[in-house]
Amino acid sequence: MMTSKPPFRADHVGSLLRPAALKEARAKRERNEISADDLKAVEDREIARVIRKQEEIGLKSVTDGEFRRAFWNYDFLGNIDGAEAYLGERKIKFQGVNPKPMMMRIVGKLGAFTGHPMIEHFRFVAANTRQTAKMTIPSPSSMHFRYGREGVPASIYPDMAEFYRDLGEAYRKAVAAFGVAGCRYLQLDEVNLAYLCDPKLRAQVDDRGEDAAKLPETYAGLINAAVSGAPAGMTVCMHLCRGNFQSTFVASGGYEPVAEILFNTINVHGYFMEYDSDRAGGFEPLRFVPKGKTVVLGLVTSKSGKLESKEEIKRRIDEAAKYVPLDQLALSPQCGFASTEEGNILAEDQQWAKLSMIVELADEVWGR
Repeated sequence: MMTSKPPFRADHVGSLLRPAALKEARAKRERNEISADDLKAVEDREIARVIRKQEEIGLKSVTDGEFRRAFWNYDFLGNIDGAEAYLGERKIKFQGVNPKPMMMRIVGKLGAFTGHPMIEHFRFVAANTRQTAKMTIPSPSSMHFRYGREGVPASIYPDMAEFYRDLGEAYRKAVAAFGVAGCRYLQLDEVNLAYLCDPKLRAQVDDRGEDAAKLPETYAGLINAAVSGAPAGMTVCMHLCRGNFQSTFVASGGYEPVAEILFNTINVHGYFMEYDSDRAGGFEPLRFVPKGKTVVLGLVTSKSGKLESKEEIKRRIDEAAKYVPLDQLALSPQCGFASTEEGNILAEDQQWAKLSMIVELADEVWGR
């Protein structure tokens, strides 16, 4: 049976390949050849176009493709009061190519919320779609995992517990502000719980003097503080990812180390779960999913243009349904198609073919 509220049986993570006109305008803006207003006019036009395309192929959730962002995370985090994005040296590396070394650091107390440009970004989508406007933001753990204590000066936060408390409060206010703007479908992009399933990345955390075994609980508390700002009627989902830059990745390892906390401690309604490769492990961790929560299976890869076999996807849905009822499952790509403005290694027509197939498959598996 199809659902009338999110997450939908056929859904998507959020980011979409940037069209050439948008890439060109952003490059001109970086060179100061056009004004901020000129760039916004191109963004508005291209976002309106990509909204129509999502509607045409039958998606019930619609995003702006993250067309106004360079990165899935830094554009949001860098506009939180007390935080700053800057160019530095990446501690956590992708396999192969790496994005610009954008980093985060704390420069003042967190906890205040004086507004955020992405609230207007959401309003634009909501005003231009007949479907459910979806907003995607990085999970609050993104302010900590890659940097640890190095990004949080002891002069500002001598006690890390105070940092976590203030970060949770800043996010609670942000989530509430999206609610006031009319957002009823919010997604937290959470890579770090998936990274903590990789022994190599856990070792990196331990090596810098933190306890990787305790971080899942800390992050669960942060996320719960954030979503406590959600108004009644807002669906909040998490997206779990092992890295996605130009079709590369960071982490490997199944969900087992974090599954119980993920599904039973964190107060969200649904989970977009990467399941497009062996690196994500098997479906066994889904046995912890309680009644009332939805798992959106990321069985279609956004990392290559090759179209999956419908029969193979159906077989894998059946396999997942051995651990969680079919009625609690849905389908999506494993990640966005452009976590950064560079985008993954596939063409726009291949992206749309994959999203169209997801809509068709959902109709076949769950009925219209």
